Amino acid sequence: MEPKWLEWAKQIQAIAQAGLTYSKDVYDLERFQELRKLSAEILSEYTGTDMQTVTELFANETGYATPKVDVRGVVFREGKLLLVRENLDGCWSLPGGWADIGLSPAEVAVKEVREESGYEVEPVRLLAVCDKKFYPHPPSPYHVYKIFILCELVGGEALTGTETSEVGFFGENELPELSVERNTESQVRMMFEYARHPEWPAYLDGIGGEAK
Repeated sequence: MEPKWLEWAKQIQAIAQAGLTYSKDVYDLERFQELRKLSAEILSEYTGTDMQTVTELFANETGYATPKVDVRGVVFREGKLLLVRENLDGCWSLPGGWADIGLSPAEVAVKEVREESGYEVEPVRLLAVCDKKFYPHPPSPYHVYKIFILCELVGGEALTGTETSEVGFFGENELPELSVERNTESQVRMMFEYARHPEWPAYLDGIGGEAK
């Protein structure tokens, strides 16, 4: 699903970042710096984003380049799925966000559900690990793994957070406009499939489960 220019730009950026981290030769460092600049130019050209912003967001990390991890809490109540309206785009998503240093994925899911929806939950099991590149998300400078964790509702009440403006439970046939930067329709429908099939093993793109 991911456009080739974005795949190439991210690969060039990763090579440049690793080279700048581990190379000792001054001439190699210059070449890796030029590669990093080239990757940023590709992203700027195709997205219409100014170079300064691209450089700050895309080419500012050090060390060996690794994927970012996005964790989503999956909470059902009477067959309906918990979604929150995002302030950034006014659309709806599963509560969640970037994984935090020092917290396990399960702890992140509980934290994000509480902060974005007001509900208290307990993690039950891993549902899916998805690579963002296989789904129709908007182009992103980061390579992202998305982790979906089923959680049981144990308390709290609907309360918006600093990043959300509305909280609600939705049936599979009444989904609102989704924030596709955060979750696609196919991913959300996969969660309903797993609710109907608790015996399925955790889904990994192309391996395990029946959902797609």
